[in-house]
Amino acid sequence: MDYVTSKQIKTAHEALKGAVLHTPLQYDRYLSEKYQSQIYLKREDLQKVRSFKLRGAYYAIQSKSPEELKQGVVCASAGNHAQGVAYACSERQIPATIFMPITTPSQKVSQVEFFGGKWVTIRLVGDTFDLSAQAAKEYAFLEGMPFIDPFDDPSVIAGQGTVAVEVMEDFAKLNLQPDYVMVAIGGGGLISGVSTFVKEVSPATKVIGVEPKGAASMQAAFEEEKPVDLAEIDKFVDGAAVKKVGELTYQQSHKHVDQLITIDEGHVCQTILELYAKQAIVAEPAGALSVSALETMKEEIKGKTVVCIISGGNNDSSRMAEIEERALIYQGVMNYFLVHFPQRPGALKEFVNDVLGPNDDITRFEYTKKINRGKGPVMLGVLSKESKDVPPLFDRIADFDPNYVKINENPTLFTLLV
Repeated sequence: MDYVTSKQIKTAHEALKGAVLHTPLQYDRYLSEKYQSQIYLKREDLQKVRSFKLRGAYYAIQSKSPEELKQGVVCASAGNHAQGVAYACSERQIPATIFMPITTPSQKVSQVEFFGGKWVTIRLVGDTFDLSAQAAKEYAFLEGMPFIDPFDDPSVIAGQGTVAVEVMEDFAKLNLQPDYVMVAIGGGGLISGVSTFVKEVSPATKVIGVEPKGAASMQAAFEEEKPVDLAEIDKFVDGAAVKKVGELTYQQSHKHVDQLITIDEGHVCQTILELYAKQAIVAEPAGALSVSALETMKEEIKGKTVVCIISGGNNDSSRMAEIEERALIYQGVMNYFLVHFPQRPGALKEFVNDVLGPNDDITRFEYTKKINRGKGPVMLGVLSKESKDVPPLFDRIADFDPNYVKINENPTLFTLLV
């Protein structure tokens, strides 16, 4: 297998000048003080299409011959790669057929339409990226059109690696070298390119790959020593929800990446809200992964210089309610229950007075009266002010109804009711 080299990444960097932005490397005071480190953010959320994906897509298309591009190109993407392809094709006036999962957030679909204009045709196929990619590859083969892979392609990896070229150039101007570089992983294109270049320029720098807990496909590949299909994935971190990493990205990452970390999706949500509240940064779930890793690494990175790549900022505003909900559940202060209430007047008042604490608030109450029964089930949501208020709440609910059900701990009920 031919590995992508730092020389190829430098070539891509020169070729992309003018086509992509040299995004800022910003010192972050809040995170630096919080983790007693020197934290820098590489702001790829400020790229032309609000994601690093433009780099690989543009360079891969640029690397094709006019003959290959005559009929146009095909790609598959959960959003950001599609926007990169759409932008590049619009700039170069090349037709593109873009396959996206049916579950792709509407904001990302509309952005692809915006960047591509008349040069892009969108096809929504499959519930996951992998199903959409399969359909795209079949279409490309039948139509004789080049498939622009979102990650497992040397040109794409070289293009994504230009993020690291900029990072290391900017650090050199500061007379610094990073001790750690935190990189989100979906299919592995970004971390393949970044780790290759960083290790060439600064072998002592540790490259940390960060995946969502519900879609840790690179971790599975490392464990099995080859890319493997995950049985199922949590699609919430849509930019990193890939069932199987590429063969090339696995090999490249296995050679250069120092450590892999998985992050709970609820923690990612907490990070998204914190980035917005403290730094006014709008990060999508995959874009927040690298910052989420700081909490896991907080003891190891004390006093060190750390780079977190904010890989994308294409967050659909309609998802904010879900993001806030997941963050509260992760913190342990938002809990849902099925509780049986006596079917008599005053039962709710008794629950409020005797069960809820002074810092607990009912956020959801769904009740249907059951004829000829002494008790009826209530679906109840309770928000507590602090996590320390929750265990006593559980005890009081158990006294009220010994057979109550914690919906948070029952995936089937949680998906159905919340």
